[in-house]
Amino acid sequence: MTSLTVSGRVAQVLSSYVSDVFGVMGNGNVHFLDAAEKEGLRFTAVRHEGAAIAAADAYYRTSGRLAAGTTTYGPGYTNALTALAEAVQAQIPVVLVTGDAPSSGARPWDVDQAAIAAGLGAATFTATRDAAGSITQEAVEYALARRTAVVIAIPYDLAAVEAAEEELPVPPAAAAVRDDVDGGLGRAAELLTGAKRPLILAGRGAHLAGAGPELRELADRLGALTAGTALALNLLQGEGYLGVAGGFGTDTAAGLMGEADVVLVAGASLTPFTMRFGHLISPDATVIQIDTAMEPTHPRVDLFVGADVKAAAGGLLRLLDPAAPSEAAASKAAASKAWRAEALKRLAEGPCHHPGSAETPDGRLDPRALATALDAVLPERRTVVQDGGHFMGWAPMYWRIPRPQDLVMVGTAYQTIGLGLASGVGAARAVDDGNTLVLAAGDGGFLMGLSDLESLVGTASSAVVVIYNDAAYGAEIHQYGSQGLTEKPMLIPEVDFSGIARAIGAESAIVRTLEDLSALQDWIDAGAKGTFVADCRITSSVRAPWMTEWMKAKESAAKETVAS
Repeated sequence: MTSLTVSGRVAQVLSSYVSDVFGVMGNGNVHFLDAAEKEGLRFTAVRHEGAAIAAADAYYRTSGRLAAGTTTYGPGYTNALTALAEAVQAQIPVVLVTGDAPSSGARPWDVDQAAIAAGLGAATFTATRDAAGSITQEAVEYALARRTAVVIAIPYDLAAVEAAEEELPVPPAAAAVRDDVDGGLGRAAELLTGAKRPLILAGRGAHLAGAGPELRELADRLGALTAGTALALNLLQGEGYLGVAGGFGTDTAAGLMGEADVVLVAGASLTPFTMRFGHLISPDATVIQIDTAMEPTHPRVDLFVGADVKAAAGGLLRLLDPAAPSEAAASKAAASKAWRAEALKRLAEGPCHHPGSAETPDGRLDPRALATALDAVLPERRTVVQDGGHFMGWAPMYWRIPRPQDLVMVGTAYQTIGLGLASGVGAARAVDDGNTLVLAAGDGGFLMGLSDLESLVGTASSAVVVIYNDAAYGAEIHQYGSQGLTEKPMLIPEVDFSGIARAIGAESAIVRTLEDLSALQDWIDAGAKGTFVADCRITSSVRAPWMTEWMKAKESAAKETVAS
């Protein structure tokens, strides 16, 4: 048997879990990258270490398959911390393979990387000569089981040292799901059967569990309305689907959700955004939550069932015996189905999202009208990646997005911007053949990640980059500029992103009017090959409705604090 180095053993074990590695080469990981190539792992070079983890993160969100990022020690490692924090906060399993201080002790320039990772909530697994393989396996299993980011550290003095032979343990089998702990599912079935206006709200946990078919069948059995968080968009699409819950949804849909008397929350954590800052669900409604968390994730939950959503939904279907319903249950079912029919009528007649205006105070594009026009132009088969920022509602509000995995929203968990381009690289590696990657970014976040525009151009077979260019940090303009604070630090000199894109090898156009989208249409008609950058000059005078809602909630909370 050919001997392996410590780096080689790490790469060997990783190769049984991942096919793709993203990163930047340096002193601390050069031996690992050499070994990874020998193991047949596909390496995608990025230009900033933060992109290594952001790309691996987006790869998982798009495909459901694990990927790894890699950096050198020290500054390479610390450059990756924002993306690492986002993965931890968003509960994305991802592996960062990094160099580290020698096992003999830190050098003058080393920092305590394990302590830094712990501060972000990420566990560090440090490879040793005797157990490099089992430590790597333990790290990956930990990431998958807990849906989190982990760090595999390779001490500098061990990277090229021969590793000891190991007999690796068999990976632990997935824990059996307890379908009916303490009668929880039975009680949930009783509450749902007795509901007159049931609602099923699905989140990313339901999508990751593959629970869509079971939840849709459950909704049809109950006559329930359905909705999804932005990260479970269209998972429950069908008769009775209200769309997105929270600030990206319509007021009509939100009003209907507020009329529900029993709400089944499946794999959603009920963030303030989803809950419309406490206004989404009626205070009189009974809330049931099914989640893999150890306890309820929101004080509004009345009944918590700790379980895999798919297994629990299947259990509920078995408990709802359709063969011999009681007279009372049949009456409740009839009432709920009548409510569904009435709700659909109101939804069809209610106002949709604002279409935008043809004219704005500064003569720039209304982002709502732009989003509507883009939806008509963009290829139907699309995977959308979007950075954080004021613009982030326009895609889930105005664009057709077929499946939950076709919308990758980065930065929302950790409230960051600048990860969009890097995430586009990872998604581009993961998208199905025939899908066009569509990256939406603001000008501020795009400038933060600009070095990885070159990475995207080199990686994507078909990508459209939409830059909402308002020459400002739009969220701050609306939050603080509107309060009279100086806007000077919030402004960005207008950048010609189209010119930058052409210099790097993309096709591009400046879009000042909707007619200028003809250049994008021509590129799509010609086959949509390569990368097209649309530098869209939008107005900062239009405030997103979700931002208005957030600002009102903050103002209300501030008044309550002062009053108390």
